[in-house]
This record gives sequence, structure tokens and C-alpha cells, in this order.
Amino acid sequence: MAERILVLAVDIDNDLYRRTKITGPVIGRNDNLKAAARLALADPQDPDANTMFEAVRKYDQLKRAGNHVAVVTVTGAEKEGYAADSELARQLDIALDKFKADSCVLVTDGASDERVLPMLKTRVKVNSVDLVRMKQAAELENTYFTILEKLKEPHYARIVFGIPAILLLLFALSYWFNFGWQLPVALVGLYLVAKGFGLEDALVDSFRGFGFSIYRMSFVFYVGALIFAIIAVVVGFGLYAQAMSQHLASDGLTLAAYWLEGFLIIIPISMVLYLIGKVTDLESRRQHYRAIAQGTYVGYGVASIVLFYLAAAWIIGQIYFWQFLVYSAVTLVGGYAVASFSAILRKEAVRNKKIKNKQVVNDIGAYVGKIVDVDAKRGVMMIKTDYGSTLRFDIDRITNISDRVVIR
Repeated sequence: MAERILVLAVDIDNDLYRRTKITGPVIGRNDNLKAAARLALADPQDPDANTMFEAVRKYDQLKRAGNHVAVVTVTGAEKEGYAADSELARQLDIALDKFKADSCVLVTDGASDERVLPMLKTRVKVNSVDLVRMKQAAELENTYFTILEKLKEPHYARIVFGIPAILLLLFALSYWFNFGWQLPVALVGLYLVAKGFGLEDALVDSFRGFGFSIYRMSFVFYVGALIFAIIAVVVGFGLYAQAMSQHLASDGLTLAAYWLEGFLIIIPISMVLYLIGKVTDLESRRQHYRAIAQGTYVGYGVASIVLFYLAAAWIIGQIYFWQFLVYSAVTLVGGYAVASFSAILRKEAVRNKKIKNKQVVNDIGAYVGKIVDVDAKRGVMMIKTDYGSTLRFDIDRITNISDRVVIR
């Protein structure tokens, strides 16, 4: 007896009904030809019509080979997902009830239609899968589905949708407050600098550590830091607009220096409030070591702000170049002193914490080994791994001390 073969075409997004009002399942050679012709006339660019024509062609080939063949087109739903899968399963049961197939040849137009395979294999043996693609669009379609999957990931969605959306909002706000196009461009430039130098992840982790919660004492400090940061931007653009209106500067560099000077007058308040909130959070979680480490950020942060302020003042013409050099040297020495004092306090904290024999993990949670010796004076610790080797790490690499030690 000849094998009973079902040639099955799949239209998972139900273009057939949306274009022609023909409902699935479409059973039989003549009905499939008519439906495919109507779909091709309604939308010549729709690949589902090609799929149906290919199913009919496959039907004719198998028929000439002496097989007992039927051809059926099943449709899903416009909204893919559970609704489409459920409708496909219903139509499959109808088709298999009318034609008791021994095996099936699946004809599909792309990657999304292959979702029918699992439900089809539970009902009938699948002999082959025939992928129908327009020759000029095969690679493009694969790229299309890859892009769709990637856009579901938050990282890529933030880049593709989030950045353009923020840029549009910035242009709208800039137009509303008569700031011109310079503000959005400057902010986008700052983001690209952070992205290019690998600062984005550090900033994201920093924002995650804000711990915005009305049940925390730090909430007030974080809100205050955010408010003063906004004020700093506004004050900066106020000085920028004043310099333009009073013709205090004719070139873009000097105008940018006016904005930077106004911004840096207020931003230290925001930074101090943020650091107070951060230290409060760390102390409440008994992360004394990380709280001490904030002193390093204070030293480098203050030094950076003062250096930028001095550069802006020199560009504007408020100080001489020799003054810029002297003040910069003093600032660097002061910043280094604060950071060094913070390092000394961290070493003392390590000595008091008695970290010897504690387990060590890195900042992604991977196990490193056990601390077998600590030289706080030299600022090093010895870690023995499970493989018997001993590794030497600087104490400065410690980011947290609790029941175990976390290093970066």
C-alpha cells in the first residue's frame, strides 16, 4: 500500500485571513491554489503565497511518485505566541482527522514557522522540512530573526530604543527651554565617552547601589544629590546663555568653559550628598570596609572637579596659566593625600577584620581560594587555591569583607 503523506504549509501569523479573509485549514490542491493566488494578488511581497505554491508543487511531485498525498495549509494568529500555537494545534487536529496520514512533509517560509514542529511530531511522523525563502532574502531573513531575538535582551533594547528615545526627549526639552542643540549633543558626547572608556558598567552599578527606598535613611541624601545635579546643569546653562547674550565669548570652547564653571560650582554638593547616602547604606549593612573605601572616591573626585574648574577658569581668562599650574599641583597632592589616607584606613580595617583563613570570591561570585597569610604592612595577602597553588593579591583589590572576602 502506498504511504499516506500529508504536505503541510504553515502561515503562523495568519496573513492568509488578514489579506483574503480565507480561514484555515485550507485542504486540497485546488483550494490551496486558489487561496495562494488570491494572497499573491492581495500582497505580492508576502512569502506565505510562495509557501502555499511550494506545498502544491511538492504535492504534485509526490503524487507522480505514486504516493497517496494530501495538501493542507494551516494558519495561526496575528498575535504570535500562545494564541497562534493554540490555533495551529486545532487546525492540525482537523486536517489529520480528515486525512489519516502516515507521515508529513512540512513546508514553511522561515524560522518562526518552525515552532510548529514540536506539536506536529507528537501527532505524525515528519519526513522532511522544506524551507521556502525568496532567493534574495534568505540571509536577510536570518538576520531579521537574529535581530528580533537580540532586541528582547535588555542590554540591546536599551541601546536601540532607549538612547534614541532619550535623545529625542533631550532635543524636545532643549527646544522648550531655548538651550539650543548644544545640550543634547553634549550629553550624548558624555555618554559616548563613558561607553568608550568602559565607564558605563561602573555608572550602572553605582546607580543600582542607590537603594532608593523610603525606608532607608539614605533616601533623602540620594534625592538631594539628584536635585542638586539637575540644578548644576541648569546653572551651567544659565552662565552659558549669559555669556552668549552679553557676547563674553565668541568661540565654542570659551562658551563651554562658562557652562562647565557654572556646573562645577554646584555639583560638589550633589557629590557630597551622594557619598553620605552611600556610606550610610554601607554602614547599615555592616559593610564597614566598603564605607572606608569611599574615601578614595572622595579624594579623586574632589581633585577632578577642582582641575576641571581651574581649566575652565583659565580658558575664560580668570586666572593666569602659572596659577593654573600651581593650583593644579596643589590639588593633585591634596587628592593623593586623601586617597592615601583612605588606603591606610582600609589596611587597618583588614588588620582588624582578621581575614586570614577566610574564603575569597571575585566580584562575579566565582571561588578563588582561601587566605593563608596577610601582610597588612606591605598591603598584600596570599590566597591558596583548590589546586594547591598560592596567589598573591594586593589588599587594594578587596571590595568587601563579611563572612568571606570579595575581590575585583
